[in-house]
Amino acid sequence: MADVHDRATRSKNMRAIGTQNTAIEKRMASLLEQLGLRWRAQDTRLPGRPDFTLDDYRCVIFTHGCFWHQHDCYLFKVPATRTEFWLAKIGANATRDRRDIGLLVEQGWRVLVVWECALRGRQKLSDSALSERLEEWICGGEGSAQIGIQGITNLNLLSSSGRE
Repeated sequence: MADVHDRATRSKNMRAIGTQNTAIEKRMASLLEQLGLRWRAQDTRLPGRPDFTLDDYRCVIFTHGCFWHQHDCYLFKVPATRTEFWLAKIGANATRDRRDIGLLVEQGWRVLVVWECALRGRQKLSDSALSERLEEWICGGEGSAQIGIQGITNLNLLSSSGRE
């Protein structure tokens, strides 16, 4: 299917997509506050600038958009136009994510990736289900993990797609 916008309009639309204070970040912040947890946002001192840093638990949380970070779920669709460009860009994002997560783990941080599909969309997790999984991992989880529509699973640093 061809793009409904011309190249200039599509470029303008894509540039307008923000990287901070997104809807999924706001939902995560609300859930963390409801759990009574203290956190810092967008810590530039750490690799990858995690969306949330919880020093008391030595863990960081990323909220990843399924499209931009190549999650293997119903929200990720390869664009029909400029396919090679988008696959290269998204692939580079996923490679950078793996590098940053690896560096954080080497520095002794536990890493949680919460995927957009768990936070919004027709299959999103309820607030109570998401809160339970967050609290379970933050307070007692080991290693790196991810939360998607299937719940919480181990995060495979070797995978390029974040498969669940």
